Amino acid sequence: MKVVCGLGNPGPEYAATRHNVGWWAVDELHEAWDFPPFRREGPILSSGGEVAGWPVLLVKPQTYMNRSGVAVAPLARLEDFDVSADLLVVVDDVALEPGRLRFRPSGSSGGHNGLKSVEAALRTLDYPRLRLGVGGAPEGEGLAAWVLAPFDSEDERRVVELLPTVVEVVGVWVDEGNDSVSRYNR
Repeated sequence: MKVVCGLGNPGPEYAATRHNVGWWAVDELHEAWDFPPFRREGPILSSGGEVAGWPVLLVKPQTYMNRSGVAVAPLARLEDFDVSADLLVVVDDVALEPGRLRFRPSGSSGGHNGLKSVEAALRTLDYPRLRLGVGGAPEGEGLAAWVLAPFDSEDERRVVELLPTVVEVVGVWVDEGNDSVSRYNR
């Protein structure tokens, strides 16, 4: 089984924020792959189906960003589930301009609290992540306020236009694995 986990914050007040682009990506995958409605299962919303012959589970943690690890921790205990090959975490990245993405098969959190929580829960840095650019905070604006604020219209357009590419990238990851995805980095 392959699991794609988009990080975000629950609640309508966060839906349009930069910190929730992981959820935007999972929603785009859900629609593109015509999966059944999301269901609540403990600390997650999930929906599953088949992609390229693989069973795939889409996950949106219902914890806040800094507790995202609670949602993925049970995966580490599943028999025959290898987080380094079978889990993809999709997350916002302030170091990338809107409309850019970067895949990494492993690495540090880069200061992202959601990834810090995932790392702590999984007890490893060796899990793939797909970072979606949201742009950095303007001078004088705090990072927390920036990522919890909605996009301006131009940056939102650039992120929304990236989502079909995200569907393609994640489809390649499901079908071909980590080694085939880095060609999409831009």
